[in-house]
Amino acid sequence: MLSGFDLTPALPEVTLLVAACVVLVVDLFVPDSQRRVSYWLTQLGLLATAWFSLYVFHETPVRAFGNAFVADALADLLKFFSCITVVLTLLYSRVYLTARGLFRGETFVLTMFALLGMMVMISAAHFLTLYLGLELMSLALYALVALQRDSNVAVEASMKYFVLGALASGLLLYGMSMIYGATGSLEINQVAVAVFSGHANRLILAFGLVFVVSAIAFKLGAVPYHMWIPDVYEGAPTAITLFIGAAPKLAAFAFAIRLLVGSLAAMWFDWQGMLVVLSVLSMIAGNVIAIAQSNIKRMLAYSTIANMGYMLLGFLTANVNGYSAAMFYTIVYVLTTLASFGMVLLLSRSGFEADKLDDFKGLNQRSPWYALMMLLVMFSLAGIPPTVGFYAKFAVFEAAVDVGLVWLVVIAVITSLIGAFYYLRIVKLMYFDDPVDQAPLESRFDTRVLLSLNGLALLFFGVFPQQLMGMCVVALTHSY
Repeated sequence: MLSGFDLTPALPEVTLLVAACVVLVVDLFVPDSQRRVSYWLTQLGLLATAWFSLYVFHETPVRAFGNAFVADALADLLKFFSCITVVLTLLYSRVYLTARGLFRGETFVLTMFALLGMMVMISAAHFLTLYLGLELMSLALYALVALQRDSNVAVEASMKYFVLGALASGLLLYGMSMIYGATGSLEINQVAVAVFSGHANRLILAFGLVFVVSAIAFKLGAVPYHMWIPDVYEGAPTAITLFIGAAPKLAAFAFAIRLLVGSLAAMWFDWQGMLVVLSVLSMIAGNVIAIAQSNIKRMLAYSTIANMGYMLLGFLTANVNGYSAAMFYTIVYVLTTLASFGMVLLLSRSGFEADKLDDFKGLNQRSPWYALMMLLVMFSLAGIPPTVGFYAKFAVFEAAVDVGLVWLVVIAVITSLIGAFYYLRIVKLMYFDDPVDQAPLESRFDTRVLLSLNGLALLFFGVFPQQLMGMCVVALTHSY
């Protein structure tokens, strides 16, 4: 136990907060023509935060601030990946944001505060800390979606996101209050002790669990709490869609781990049944509805819903192997999402959103290399070897089979085959159709290099997944 004045466990958060405040002040004095100063300060702050996340790596959990905050291997690893994800998001988005007048301090500061909320969620050891992190992230995301104020579609998407997000927050608070009433504590560890001892009121706990799982399902975008995802993905500027679709998924995974595994592990049989329903519905609805989409952002939104269904298979095992497989799946999905929306941003230009499936027609004739990168992305999302998406699905399937959930894995395999149709449709459009858009692909050199490395990483980790999977196992083993 550390004293309340020792900020070492929260060094990444402090670094990010200081960087956000510096960017906020500096941007006031920077002319529009020099916005790159704010941009590079933001990137520097994010990289420093990522470095401190590994610098303070904790092999054993350290609790601070009155047991409200925990720094452990799981938190350190997820914070590192979250920071790197946001760094890549901003790099991919630079040209897009500049062309639409969004390359300004508000975007960078809101992005950093959203990331700060994610990091607080990831290290939460108390229900109130978890809620504060969630709200800090959510409020920043609502503002980012509506940042393009002259776009009615973006404002509408933001309002939908805000209303449904507020509802989910209400569900979470109500569930937490019931768990508090049953256990007498808001500390995650103390709740776990009360539940394990059997002294807590089981009926009230069960009711609280229903509301908590509902809030988790909303943050993950699982059916039937998925309604906001397609509209927000389509309505938000593509750069913001990339941000929402990537880093927050890592925070949502930590959100689920802290609540279900950290505090309510003794009730695994109860929440397992709920997650089975969420997983099956998400896999089926996500893959089937995605087939009918002609907008690639909506298609990828339904793909997200389906992928969260697959990720939940790891939670259903109620053991460390399953949790580490779910964590590996989440990291792989974020890596793939970066590349997929990175390609959409690459094809977009001033006054043109490359958000239709037809915009990918004949991409191989325009750029064989980028067509190959998009092919790797689609193969990874579909779970086709040798991409890392195959190994990620195999890991969660294997974990589910090991605990006897064979019937569920059969459903998952069938829905994966359905999903392969709309992923491979993109490949068919790129390689076998004539291009509709003949405009040359223009992008910065750093964007081209990083997008290429991102695509090749999907292949590399598919062939050599052991190190990344090993990191996930170590993080969860040392934390739980």
